[in-house]
Amino acid sequence: MNIAIVGYGRMGHEIEKIAINRGHNVQSIVDPNDVGATHKEINKESMEKVDVCIDFTRPDAVIDNVRQISGFGKNIVVGTTGWHDKLDEAKAIVRKSDIGLIHASNFSIGVNVFFRIVENAAKIMNNINDYDVFGYELHHSKKLDSPSGTAKSIEKILVSNIKRKKEIPFSSVRAGSIPGTHVVGFDSSADTIKLKHTARNREGFALGAIMAAEWIQNKRGFYNIDDMMKELIGGN
Repeated sequence: MNIAIVGYGRMGHEIEKIAINRGHNVQSIVDPNDVGATHKEINKESMEKVDVCIDFTRPDAVIDNVRQISGFGKNIVVGTTGWHDKLDEAKAIVRKSDIGLIHASNFSIGVNVFFRIVENAAKIMNNINDYDVFGYELHHSKKLDSPSGTAKSIEKILVSNIKRKKEIPFSSVRAGSIPGTHVVGFDSSADTIKLKHTARNREGFALGAIMAAEWIQNKRGFYNIDDMMKELIGGN
């Protein structure tokens, strides 16, 4: 598969490494600022022979990138977070251009397994009123969105399954080079139960993005990571 990497930051570099290790060809790297990129912008030359584009850029750039990439008929993986208020706009672009797009708040396979663990725990706690629920997350100092897209996804899972909770605000920490840590806790007067996912590095995120590129390659339509996970591990 020929891949275009759009955004050559830390994640872009990790995606390049994982893609090559899995036998794919990095056809182009698009970044207006990085000297290691092969192209400065999304255009006919940077999209030539590309099967799937993987976007890890900025929230304010995603819709323009989707619009431009779809204009060349290329399928897209969007790993950028903080843009989900524009999902309807992205869906319309995908529908009109008849391409395939998959997005996620977090492409780590481990995190998506964690989502399912949290969901099952929340269903149990829905029936035990003695426990309150809380959450917090930690990331590196350069992460733009706060709370993280992953934290928002966890909150949605919790609120959907614990009927007595209308919202569960997540506390956020931004410091140093922390790749990502998410904690969900259930607290009572007698004890505390904690569920925790800690990323050791960016490899898991990059691997999940490449797996998503493999999954979306020949598909049409608008998908999220849950669609891929259902095929990968089964379940609802």
